Amino acid sequence: MSNAHTPRQVHLVGYFPGVNHSTVWSDPASGSQIEFDSFAHLARTAERGLFDYVFLAEGLRLREHKGEIHDLDVVGRPAALPLLAALSTVTERIGLVATVNSTFNDPADLARQFATLDHLSAGRAGWNVVTSSEEFFGANFRRGGYLDRDDRYDRASEVLRAASALWRARPGAEFAFGGAHVRLDRVPGVVPGPQGAPVIVQAGDSADGREFAAEYAEVVFSPHSEPGPAAALATDLTARLARFGRGREDLRILPSATFALGDTQAEAEENAREIARAQVSPQTAIGTAERIWGLDLTGVDPDGPLPTAEPAEDELRRGQAPHLGERRKIAAAWRGQAEAEGLSLREVITRAISSFTLVGTPTAVAERIAADVASGRIDGYVLVPHLQPHGLDDFVDRVVPELQERGVFRTEYPEGRTLRDVLDLPRPPLLTRNIDTR
Repeated sequence: MSNAHTPRQVHLVGYFPGVNHSTVWSDPASGSQIEFDSFAHLARTAERGLFDYVFLAEGLRLREHKGEIHDLDVVGRPAALPLLAALSTVTERIGLVATVNSTFNDPADLARQFATLDHLSAGRAGWNVVTSSEEFFGANFRRGGYLDRDDRYDRASEVLRAASALWRARPGAEFAFGGAHVRLDRVPGVVPGPQGAPVIVQAGDSADGREFAAEYAEVVFSPHSEPGPAAALATDLTARLARFGRGREDLRILPSATFALGDTQAEAEENAREIARAQVSPQTAIGTAERIWGLDLTGVDPDGPLPTAEPAEDELRRGQAPHLGERRKIAAAWRGQAEAEGLSLREVITRAISSFTLVGTPTAVAERIAADVASGRIDGYVLVPHLQPHGLDDFVDRVVPELQERGVFRTEYPEGRTLRDVLDLPRPPLLTRNIDTR
């Protein structure tokens, strides 16, 4: 951890997403999104760059658009936990974080699987705890869409507490866990991993999500990279942390970041424009507009004006559509931008979903990252390349050395071998609420 004589250290994460707008699938350099070699390349590259961890998305069900499979989803995407177990055999130090839903999975099974990954990886496991209240995803599970949206973090809290009890219980000790959503009464069958418990990551930005992060999370995967929103999030989380006896030093805030590099600023900006044009094809622009408006926009010119109608109740995109109130806010903001700047539908959507966080020469990008972390707003970035699996190579080869020269990024992994050591985090306390130890 930094002190008065050393600059705040940068934390970096490599992300292999699932359904998304950022990956340019059509590029000849784009590789397989399901073959093991693709994931292995990203993990090895991130480890070569001394990153904290690699991070996998989750897909509970293929998304649908107008009743058909969404064309940017990944058919046959491997499950995160067995994939990370395999990656533990071809890496040595990089952390391995899986996104796993707390709504449709049981704590006893999750505790066993994450403890197993922690053992196989010598203490490198992490869990990105996500929630869902949608019947669309629940249709693939016995409980279906039973959970009210307001209850999703209540269940997540109980699932995490029950799993924590299983990770920490003495071998052979009996205990009971009683809550509104989770009930256990058993002898634990889980042998705790080297970390005691996996590192907990949280990504939700709602008020309930932030409260959950303040109580339990050790890393927040933030949607806010701009200085104003990032500072506001850090201030809000710091206040919430205090209510749980925690401080800002107990949490790493890592927003996602796309990047475009060049030998000059002009070249980097042109690279960013070319990538953005590839990311938002006419088909993608119309599909994105339909996701927001809930209307069939077949025949609408993507290079023409925005729809004049208000977003409808219907959701043409199932499994990846914001709620109606949020969709109306987005549509209003897009209309205002289009009118103010004379932009077409496709141009507005390109601005909205392909805005790059880090654009410049390797030197300029390193300076930006160092300054962002020095401000205390964030602790680093989760890097989302536009190409998989080779999109991270250029960053590792060109930006990481610049960060190291500035003394803000490690030149070797720390002596401690667990993910918690790499993140410079303490071992979390036992969560005792709802637990009756016998």
